[in-house]
Amino acid sequence: MDVRDLILRELRKQGELRVAEIVKRTGFSRAYVNRFFQQLAKEGLIALLGKARQSRYVEANPKNLSRVKKELRIFQESVKRKTLSEDICFNRIKESTGVLQDLKKNVHAICYFAFTEMLNNALDHSDSDKIDVFAKRSADRIYFRIRDYGVGIFHNIMAKKKLQNELEAIQDLLKGKQTTFPEQHSGEGIFFTSKMVDLLRIESGKKLLIFNNLVKDIFIKDRNVFLEGTEVSFMILLNSSKQLNRIFNKYTDSSFEFSKTEVKIKLYQMGTEYISRSQAKRVLNGLDKFKKIIMDFEGVETVGQGFADEVFRVWQNVHPKIDLQAVNANENVLFMIKRVI
Repeated sequence: MDVRDLILRELRKQGELRVAEIVKRTGFSRAYVNRFFQQLAKEGLIALLGKARQSRYVEANPKNLSRVKKELRIFQESVKRKTLSEDICFNRIKESTGVLQDLKKNVHAICYFAFTEMLNNALDHSDSDKIDVFAKRSADRIYFRIRDYGVGIFHNIMAKKKLQNELEAIQDLLKGKQTTFPEQHSGEGIFFTSKMVDLLRIESGKKLLIFNNLVKDIFIKDRNVFLEGTEVSFMILLNSSKQLNRIFNKYTDSSFEFSKTEVKIKLYQMGTEYISRSQAKRVLNGLDKFKKIIMDFEGVETVGQGFADEVFRVWQNVHPKIDLQAVNANENVLFMIKRVI
Protein backbone atom coordinates (compact mmCIF):
# COMPACT_ATOMS: atom_id res chain seq x y z
CA MET A 1 0.00 0.00 0.00
CA ASP A 2 1.37 3.40 -1.00
CA VAL A 3 0.78 5.48 2.15
CA ARG A 4 1.97 8.64 0.48
CA ASP A 5 -0.59 8.41 -2.35
CA LEU A 6 -3.32 7.48 0.13
CA ILE A 7 -2.66 10.61 2.19
CA LEU A 8 -2.78 12.90 -0.84
CA ARG A 9 -5.89 11.17 -2.23
CA GLU A 10 -7.79 11.47 1.06
CA LEU A 11 -6.76 15.10 1.46
CA ARG A 12 -8.14 15.96 -1.98
CA LYS A 13 -11.36 14.13 -1.10
CA GLN A 14 -11.88 15.39 2.49
CA GLY A 15 -10.08 18.73 2.52
CA GLU A 16 -8.30 17.94 5.79
CA LEU A 17 -6.87 14.84 7.43
CA ARG A 18 -5.58 13.57 10.77
CA VAL A 19 -2.78 11.05 11.22
CA ALA A 20 -5.12 8.78 13.21
CA GLU A 21 -7.39 8.34 10.18
CA ILE A 22 -4.58 6.88 8.06
CA VAL A 23 -3.39 4.71 10.96
CA LYS A 24 -6.90 3.26 11.18
CA ARG A 25 -7.14 2.72 7.40
CA THR A 26 -3.75 1.03 7.03
CA GLY A 27 -3.16 -0.66 10.38
CA PHE A 28 0.39 0.72 10.41
CA SER A 29 1.87 2.28 13.57
CA ARG A 30 1.36 5.98 14.24
CA ALA A 31 5.12 6.60 14.15
CA TYR A 32 5.42 4.96 10.72
CA VAL A 33 2.47 6.85 9.22
CA ASN A 34 3.60 10.13 10.77
CA ARG A 35 6.88 9.95 8.84
CA PHE A 36 4.95 10.17 5.55
CA PHE A 37 3.02 13.20 6.76
CA GLN A 38 6.21 14.93 7.87
CA GLN A 39 7.95 14.21 4.56
CA LEU A 40 5.03 15.62 2.56
CA ALA A 41 5.06 18.70 4.80
CA LYS A 42 8.80 19.18 4.17
CA GLU A 43 8.14 19.05 0.44
CA GLY A 44 5.53 21.78 0.84
CA LEU A 45 2.67 19.64 -0.43
CA ILE A 46 0.72 19.61 2.85
CA ALA A 47 0.68 21.77 5.99
CA LEU A 48 0.01 21.02 9.65
CA LEU A 49 -2.39 23.34 11.44
CA GLY A 50 -3.21 23.38 15.14
CA LYS A 51 -1.62 21.45 17.98
CA ALA A 52 -2.43 18.31 19.96
CA ARG A 53 -6.12 17.33 19.54
CA GLN A 54 -6.73 20.23 17.19
CA SER A 55 -3.95 19.27 14.79
CA ARG A 56 -4.85 18.32 11.23
CA TYR A 57 -3.19 18.39 7.81
CA VAL A 58 -4.45 20.21 4.72
CA GLU A 59 -3.18 20.64 1.20
CA ALA A 60 -0.73 23.52 1.22
CA ASN A 61 -2.64 26.09 -0.79
CA PRO A 62 -3.85 29.50 0.42
CA LYS A 63 -7.54 28.64 0.15
CA ASN A 64 -7.28 25.54 2.34
CA LEU A 65 -5.00 27.18 4.87
CA SER A 66 -7.32 30.16 5.28
CA ARG A 67 -10.43 27.99 5.58
CA VAL A 68 -9.04 25.72 8.29
CA LYS A 69 -7.33 28.48 10.21
CA LYS A 70 -10.66 30.23 10.71
CA GLU A 71 -11.82 27.21 12.69
CA LEU A 72 -8.67 27.10 14.85
CA ARG A 73 -9.13 29.89 17.36
CA ILE A 74 -7.08 28.48 20.26
CA PHE A 75 -3.31 28.04 20.67
CA GLN A 76 -1.75 26.25 23.64
CA GLU A 77 1.85 25.28 24.19
CA SER A 78 4.10 24.39 27.11
CA VAL A 79 7.82 24.53 26.35
CA LYS A 80 11.19 24.66 28.05
CA ARG A 81 12.26 28.27 28.58
CA LYS A 82 15.73 27.77 27.07
CA THR A 83 14.25 26.61 23.75
CA LEU A 84 11.67 29.39 23.45
CA SER A 85 11.92 32.67 21.54
CA GLU A 86 9.20 35.33 21.74
CA ASP A 87 9.10 36.19 18.03
CA ILE A 88 9.19 32.55 16.91
CA CYS A 89 6.37 31.69 19.32
CA PHE A 90 4.26 34.58 17.99
CA ASN A 91 4.83 33.34 14.44
CA ARG A 92 3.78 29.82 15.45
CA ILE A 93 0.47 31.20 16.70
CA LYS A 94 0.08 33.11 13.45
CA GLU A 95 0.99 30.23 11.14
CA SER A 96 -0.77 27.33 12.87
CA THR A 97 -4.05 28.94 13.96
CA GLY A 98 -6.52 31.64 13.03
CA VAL A 99 -6.04 33.56 16.29
CA LEU A 100 -4.25 36.38 14.47
CA GLN A 101 -5.93 35.99 11.07
CA ASP A 102 -7.26 39.05 9.21
CA LEU A 103 -6.74 41.46 12.10
CA LYS A 104 -6.85 45.22 11.72
CA LYS A 105 -3.30 46.48 11.26
CA ASN A 106 -3.28 48.42 14.55
CA VAL A 107 -4.65 45.44 16.55
CA HIS A 108 -2.06 43.08 15.05
CA ALA A 109 0.72 45.54 15.96
CA ILE A 110 -0.52 45.77 19.56
CA CYS A 111 -0.79 41.98 19.84
CA TYR A 112 2.78 41.60 18.58
CA PHE A 113 4.23 44.23 20.91
CA ALA A 114 2.36 43.11 24.03
CA PHE A 115 2.90 39.37 23.48
CA THR A 116 6.61 39.57 22.68
CA GLU A 117 7.29 42.00 25.54
CA MET A 118 5.44 39.92 28.13
CA LEU A 119 6.95 36.63 26.94
CA ASN A 120 10.42 38.20 26.86
CA ASN A 121 9.98 39.27 30.49
CA ALA A 122 9.22 35.67 31.45
CA LEU A 123 12.21 34.39 29.47
CA ASP A 124 14.68 36.85 30.98
CA HIS A 125 13.42 37.27 34.54
CA SER A 126 11.55 34.18 35.70
CA ASP A 127 14.33 31.57 35.83
CA SER A 128 11.52 29.06 35.20
CA ASP A 129 12.20 25.69 33.60
CA LYS A 130 9.05 25.87 31.49
CA ILE A 131 6.60 28.48 30.24
CA ASP A 132 2.97 27.93 29.25
CA VAL A 133 1.55 30.01 26.39
CA PHE A 134 -2.15 30.27 25.61
CA ALA A 135 -4.01 32.36 23.04
CA LYS A 136 -7.70 32.46 22.15
CA ARG A 137 -9.85 34.45 19.79
CA SER A 138 -13.57 34.98 20.19
CA ALA A 139 -16.09 36.97 18.20
CA ASP A 140 -14.97 40.34 19.55
CA ARG A 141 -11.58 39.95 21.28
CA ILE A 142 -8.20 38.24 21.52
CA TYR A 143 -6.89 36.90 24.82
CA PHE A 144 -3.32 35.85 25.67
CA ARG A 145 -1.90 34.18 28.77
CA ILE A 146 1.76 33.57 29.65
CA ARG A 147 2.54 31.52 32.77
CA ASP A 148 5.92 30.72 34.29
CA TYR A 149 6.88 28.85 37.45
CA GLY A 150 9.87 30.88 38.54
CA VAL A 151 10.68 33.37 41.28
CA GLY A 152 7.61 35.56 40.71
CA ILE A 153 7.66 39.13 39.43
CA PHE A 154 6.75 40.87 42.68
CA HIS A 155 9.16 38.84 44.82
CA ASN A 156 11.90 39.41 42.26
CA ILE A 157 11.42 43.19 42.48
CA MET A 158 11.31 42.99 46.29
CA ALA A 159 14.62 41.13 46.40
CA LYS A 160 16.45 43.27 43.83
CA LYS A 161 15.14 46.62 45.13
CA LYS A 162 15.26 45.62 48.82
CA LEU A 163 11.58 46.38 49.36
CA GLN A 164 9.46 45.30 52.33
CA ASN A 165 6.50 43.59 50.65
CA GLU A 166 4.68 42.81 47.40
CA LEU A 167 2.65 46.01 47.54
CA GLU A 168 5.80 48.14 47.52
CA ALA A 169 7.03 46.05 44.57
CA ILE A 170 3.80 46.76 42.66
CA GLN A 171 4.08 50.47 43.43
CA ASP A 172 7.63 50.46 42.06
CA LEU A 173 6.54 48.58 38.95
CA LEU A 174 3.70 51.00 38.19
CA LYS A 175 6.03 53.96 37.68
CA GLY A 176 7.51 52.52 34.52
CA LYS A 177 11.21 52.61 33.58
CA GLN A 178 11.92 50.33 36.54
CA THR A 179 13.75 47.06 35.89
CA THR A 180 15.68 44.43 37.86
CA PHE A 181 17.78 43.63 34.76
CA PRO A 182 19.07 46.98 33.40
CA GLU A 183 21.67 45.28 31.19
CA GLN A 184 18.91 43.76 29.05
CA HIS A 185 15.73 45.75 29.79
CA SER A 186 14.66 49.39 29.87
CA GLY A 187 11.67 48.68 32.12
CA GLU A 188 9.24 49.99 29.49
CA GLY A 189 7.51 46.75 28.43
CA ILE A 190 4.82 46.48 31.09
CA PHE A 191 4.25 50.24 31.17
CA PHE A 192 3.51 50.51 27.44
CA THR A 193 1.62 47.22 27.29
CA SER A 194 -0.64 48.45 30.09
CA LYS A 195 -1.52 51.49 27.93
CA MET A 196 -2.10 49.57 24.69
CA VAL A 197 -4.30 46.62 25.64
CA ASP A 198 -7.84 46.82 26.98
CA LEU A 199 -7.15 44.62 30.00
CA LEU A 200 -3.87 43.46 31.56
CA ARG A 201 -3.63 41.17 34.61
CA ILE A 202 -0.41 40.31 36.45
CA GLU A 203 -0.68 37.64 39.14
CA SER A 204 2.09 36.43 41.41
CA GLY A 205 2.45 35.35 45.01
CA LYS A 206 -0.49 36.74 46.94
CA LYS A 207 -1.23 39.75 44.71
CA LEU A 208 -3.16 40.50 41.53
CA LEU A 209 -2.52 43.71 39.60
CA ILE A 210 -5.17 44.74 37.06
CA PHE A 211 -4.94 47.48 34.42
CA ASN A 212 -8.49 47.95 33.13
CA ASN A 213 -8.51 50.48 30.31
CA LEU A 214 -12.20 49.87 29.65
CA VAL A 215 -12.97 51.67 32.91
CA LYS A 216 -9.67 53.60 32.91
CA ASP A 217 -8.46 52.39 36.30
CA ILE A 218 -5.86 50.24 38.05
CA PHE A 219 -6.68 47.74 40.80
CA ILE A 220 -4.57 45.81 43.30
CA LYS A 221 -6.22 42.75 44.84
CA ASP A 222 -5.24 39.96 47.23
CA ARG A 223 -5.19 36.36 45.99
CA ASN A 224 -6.68 33.66 48.19
CA VAL A 225 -4.05 31.14 47.08
CA PHE A 226 -0.32 31.76 46.68
CA LEU A 227 0.69 31.60 43.00
CA GLU A 228 4.13 30.22 42.28
CA GLY A 229 5.84 32.16 39.51
CA THR A 230 3.93 34.70 37.43
CA GLU A 231 0.85 34.64 35.22
CA VAL A 232 0.40 37.54 32.81
CA SER A 233 -2.76 37.74 30.72
CA PHE A 234 -4.09 40.47 28.49
CA MET A 235 -7.05 41.11 26.22
CA ILE A 236 -7.63 43.46 23.32
CA LEU A 237 -10.91 44.11 21.52
CA LEU A 238 -10.88 43.42 17.78
CA ASN A 239 -12.38 46.83 17.04
CA SER A 240 -9.78 48.71 19.10
CA SER A 241 -8.77 52.03 17.57
CA LYS A 242 -5.56 52.39 19.59
CA GLN A 243 -2.42 53.16 17.64
CA LEU A 244 1.09 52.23 18.83
CA ASN A 245 2.68 55.41 17.54
CA ARG A 246 0.18 57.63 19.37
CA ILE A 247 0.83 55.83 22.67
CA PHE A 248 4.60 56.01 22.21
CA ASN A 249 4.39 59.69 21.26
CA LYS A 250 2.37 60.46 24.38
CA TYR A 251 5.09 59.19 26.71
CA THR A 252 8.27 59.88 24.73
CA ASP A 253 10.04 63.08 23.73
CA SER A 254 11.39 64.24 20.37
CA SER A 255 14.39 61.93 20.69
CA PHE A 256 12.04 58.96 21.35
CA GLU A 257 13.20 58.66 24.96
CA PHE A 258 10.63 57.34 27.44
CA SER A 259 10.34 60.62 29.33
CA LYS A 260 6.82 60.88 30.77
CA THR A 261 4.96 58.80 33.34
CA GLU A 262 1.70 58.84 35.29
CA VAL A 263 1.44 57.96 38.98
CA LYS A 264 -1.89 57.10 40.60
CA ILE A 265 -1.50 58.36 44.17
CA LYS A 266 -4.46 56.38 45.53
CA LEU A 267 -2.39 53.20 45.16
CA TYR A 268 0.03 54.50 47.81
CA GLN A 269 -2.50 55.21 50.58
CA MET A 270 -2.21 51.71 52.08
CA GLY A 271 -5.55 51.99 53.82
CA THR A 272 -4.93 55.35 55.48
CA GLU A 273 -6.60 58.66 54.71
CA TYR A 274 -3.52 60.83 55.01
CA ILE A 275 -0.33 60.15 53.10
CA SER A 276 2.90 60.70 55.00
CA ARG A 277 6.31 62.13 54.05
CA SER A 278 7.77 58.61 54.04
CA GLN A 279 5.09 57.49 51.59
CA ALA A 280 5.91 60.50 49.43
CA LYS A 281 9.54 59.38 49.29
CA ARG A 282 8.38 55.93 48.21
CA VAL A 283 6.26 57.47 45.44
CA LEU A 284 9.16 59.63 44.26
CA ASN A 285 11.79 56.90 44.25
CA GLY A 286 13.05 56.44 40.68
CA LEU A 287 10.98 59.26 39.17
CA ASP A 288 14.04 61.43 38.58
CA LYS A 289 14.54 59.40 35.36
CA PHE A 290 11.61 61.24 33.76
CA LYS A 291 11.24 64.73 32.33
CA LYS A 292 7.50 64.97 32.98
CA ILE A 293 5.48 63.40 35.79
CA ILE A 294 1.69 63.44 36.04
CA MET A 295 0.46 62.76 39.59
CA ASP A 296 -3.15 61.62 39.46
CA PHE A 297 -5.05 62.31 42.70
CA GLU A 298 -8.35 60.81 41.58
CA GLY A 299 -10.00 58.97 44.48
CA VAL A 300 -7.76 60.66 47.09
CA GLU A 301 -9.80 62.61 49.66
CA THR A 302 -6.87 64.47 51.17
CA VAL A 303 -3.12 64.29 51.73
CA GLY A 304 -0.98 65.16 54.69
CA GLN A 305 1.14 68.28 54.75
CA GLY A 306 4.27 66.13 54.97
CA PHE A 307 3.43 64.38 51.70
CA ALA A 308 2.64 67.62 49.87
CA ASP A 309 5.76 69.33 51.20
CA GLU A 310 8.05 66.43 50.30
CA VAL A 311 6.73 66.23 46.73
CA PHE A 312 5.93 69.77 45.66
CA ARG A 313 8.55 71.73 47.57
CA VAL A 314 11.50 69.56 48.68
CA TRP A 315 11.71 67.15 45.71
CA GLN A 316 10.68 69.75 43.14
CA ASN A 317 13.40 72.14 44.37
CA VAL A 318 15.99 69.39 43.98
CA HIS A 319 14.69 68.61 40.46
CA PRO A 320 13.63 72.00 39.05
CA LYS A 321 13.89 70.91 35.42
CA ILE A 322 11.33 68.11 35.84
CA ASP A 323 7.77 69.11 34.95
CA LEU A 324 5.67 67.89 37.90
CA GLN A 325 1.91 68.23 37.51
CA ALA A 326 -1.04 67.33 39.73
CA VAL A 327 -4.33 66.29 38.07
CA ASN A 328 -7.77 65.26 39.35
CA ALA A 329 -7.07 66.81 42.75
CA ASN A 330 -10.04 67.93 44.87
CA GLU A 331 -10.05 71.18 46.85
CA ASN A 332 -8.60 69.54 49.97
CA VAL A 333 -5.59 68.18 48.07
CA LEU A 334 -5.14 71.41 46.11
CA PHE A 335 -5.19 73.39 49.38
CA MET A 336 -2.28 71.33 50.77
CA ILE A 337 -0.29 71.60 47.53
CA LYS A 338 -0.77 75.37 47.28
CA ARG A 339 0.09 75.78 50.94
CA VAL A 340 3.56 74.24 50.60
CA ILE A 341 4.52 75.94 47.32
